[in-house]
Amino acid sequence: MNNKYDLAILGAGPGGYVAAIRAAQLGLSVCVVEKDTPGGVCLNWGCIPSKSLIHHATEFSALKSMERFGVRIDRSGFQYSEVHARSRIAAKTLANGVSSLLRKNKIDVVKATGSIANVGKIELKGPGLSNQFISAKKILIATGSRPMSIPEFNLDEKQVLSSSGILSLTALPKALVILGAGAIGCEFAYVMNAFGVKVTLVEMGDHILPSEDHEVAQVLDTSFRKAGIDIFTKARATSRRRTREGVAVSISIGDKKEELKAEKILAAFGRSPNTEGIGLESVGVKTDTRGYIATGDYYQTSVPGIFAIGDVTTTPALAHVASREGEIAVEYIAGHASLDKQIDSALIPSAVYCEPQIAGFGLREDRAMKDGIAFNKSTFPYRGAGKSVAIEKTEGLVKVLTDPVTGELLGAHIVGHCATELIHELLLAKSSELLAEDVAKMIHAHPTLSESIMEAARGVYGRPIHI
Repeated sequence: MNNKYDLAILGAGPGGYVAAIRAAQLGLSVCVVEKDTPGGVCLNWGCIPSKSLIHHATEFSALKSMERFGVRIDRSGFQYSEVHARSRIAAKTLANGVSSLLRKNKIDVVKATGSIANVGKIELKGPGLSNQFISAKKILIATGSRPMSIPEFNLDEKQVLSSSGILSLTALPKALVILGAGAIGCEFAYVMNAFGVKVTLVEMGDHILPSEDHEVAQVLDTSFRKAGIDIFTKARATSRRRTREGVAVSISIGDKKEELKAEKILAAFGRSPNTEGIGLESVGVKTDTRGYIATGDYYQTSVPGIFAIGDVTTTPALAHVASREGEIAVEYIAGHASLDKQIDSALIPSAVYCEPQIAGFGLREDRAMKDGIAFNKSTFPYRGAGKSVAIEKTEGLVKVLTDPVTGELLGAHIVGHCATELIHELLLAKSSELLAEDVAKMIHAHPTLSESIMEAARGVYGRPIHI
């Protein structure tokens, strides 16, 4: 390890490690300070292990469909601990891959907690580290976030679990109450339900996945209820009490009260930025009342030479957002600034990986109506695409919103099998300033699920074929 660098990065999550590699590609000397395993929450305790669980939950659910062909499968020997083990293997494999990439790009990685002592200087804290500092011409903060906790539901990781806590379980609870039906809550509702856990979802908003389009969220709501998941919306969890079986959660729905009994609680309220104890106050980096760092163009903070990306800022707390922000910041630092000074929020895809999947970007219908934005709307059901019928995945729809005058794509939302992959065709069209007409005219292979995108685009002009 050197003592002087062009760039020092606090955190090796999807924002930090991508920024480090891009900076090294541009010729900068880089040091990454990370107290835990490279890859951050996403690779180690979030995106990757949870998607492994979702994959195995889908495989487990598919076993029942084999009965239609006369196959009888004895599932009595099922061991959830083995599913958990596979998720940890996936996380470890990718974390090791990130470490390898950092070494390949000759990036120094220091296992420590970093604190900004002053502009251009970081103090290293941790076992065996005493009065050690590194100097850097520029500093990038990418320390990420942690699960949010509220007084009545403090995260003890025994009875009240965070997303990390539920990923650590090696045995399934008999019943689970999930507080918060955002992406994390819905994904774990799907996983736990698939493995036979009695699941109850509680959401304060008007519908599950309140940050997604209402119409596509309703498809998932119907699917969840059909699968036996109980759902309470416009509901607030107020308190809990211990019971012989586990816990009872009191919720309020208007003037109505309910008590939900379960073995454990998953608290999926949201996340809080990791901005405490990293020296922001000592150099005058501005934060809001919640601890989020204020940034401007190229993700510069209020202090020259210090930048911040990812979950510590107010941009969407998504791994792919942090990664792109990191690239934009370090390209500017290296003197290779792109035309993008910040990410265009209209081009950020969202993705929810339960089955059916949900994905979208840009304008939502409810917001357009609330804000008085004129739009044309076209929807096409999955069942109209031959591939969906052939593979028995007819649950879902594609929605396209366009400008009624120019035909510009304003937003798109998909619910259904492989939605998180399909959304990128429409996103590419939007980012390339193509019109729905261009998508409608493009020949799509038959049979494919992407034909439903073509048909939805045709619907903008009133000429869908298969509905």
